[in-house]
Amino acid sequence: MPPRPGAACPWSRADVGPADRRGRQGEGAGVGVGTNLDRAIEDYLTFLRVERGLAPATLRAYRADLDDFAAARGTNRDWAAGPDAAIRYLAARTKRGRPRDPGLAPTSLRRRAAAIRGFYKFAFGDGLIPVDVAAHLDLPRMPRLLPETLTVEEVERLLEAAGAEDDPDPGRLRDRALLELLYAAGLRISEAIGLDREDLSLDGAFVRVIGKGDKERLVPVGDVALAILATWIGGPRAPLLDLGHVAPARGGPLFLGDRGRRLARQQAWLAVRRAAATAGLTDRVSPHTLRHSFATHLLEGGADLRIVQELLGHASISTTQLYTHLTGERIREVYARAHPRA
Repeated sequence: MPPRPGAACPWSRADVGPADRRGRQGEGAGVGVGTNLDRAIEDYLTFLRVERGLAPATLRAYRADLDDFAAARGTNRDWAAGPDAAIRYLAARTKRGRPRDPGLAPTSLRRRAAAIRGFYKFAFGDGLIPVDVAAHLDLPRMPRLLPETLTVEEVERLLEAAGAEDDPDPGRLRDRALLELLYAAGLRISEAIGLDREDLSLDGAFVRVIGKGDKERLVPVGDVALAILATWIGGPRAPLLDLGHVAPARGGPLFLGDRGRRLARQQAWLAVRRAAATAGLTDRVSPHTLRHSFATHLLEGGADLRIVQELLGHASISTTQLYTHLTGERIREVYARAHPRA
């Protein structure tokens, strides 16, 4: 149920005064209330795509969140009049710990709240609504959980379980090449499966990556991964490329499925999960675990934080700094095991 009148609400801000309840240039309370919500959402998504350059997957997530908001009871009627519609919606989506609670997990709820607040900020800035609703919405604070990582020995077990360089099974060789690259370059799974053959330089020992926001970066690739990638490219990849009738632009996709088309995200996930099961690792292993392990092992080896930020493609150094806390935890664990007076 939405919070009762007068009750504290984690979604509303009490520090917003009456002066903040008016639109730009003193716009009156009735301006924009009749604006169509669906049209406003489309305008916002166009803004995110054209001016902010957000990736298609990110745009799909924004659309899903905002479509759910628009479909909620009463939202179309009063979304532009003030913060009540947003507060009511977010309160209804808050998980309260009851059996079969339909509420969202905290991280999902925070993402949805951020999408709604961003939409309202855009709508007010564009003069679509008279009230600065975004100023009335606050995001819940979330504890920053340390990412799951593997030890170097666990990574080696995982990679060996994926397949061998001389594996007669084309799928297993591809899986090994994919996992080697994920760990060698710290790529996101979407970045890895989006690579074309021309993005990888075997001679230059680097890969050209298009990350979030279409930002390009060059990441070195180690000799072990390069050798297995070269075996994959010079071996079963070529007949698969012919099988899929893939256009030769940019050399075609680097990683191909069994039918010769670009490897799907779900297939890449399954490759990691299969290898983890074979290696006897827990179900916590995902493609992103290899990215986390890449960053952690670099920092443990003495790499500069700024360099790791560039390699990962993080926009903010604060995101990369999370790994310094993780390495600190591991240092303390080693100390506790090894020091006689720990």
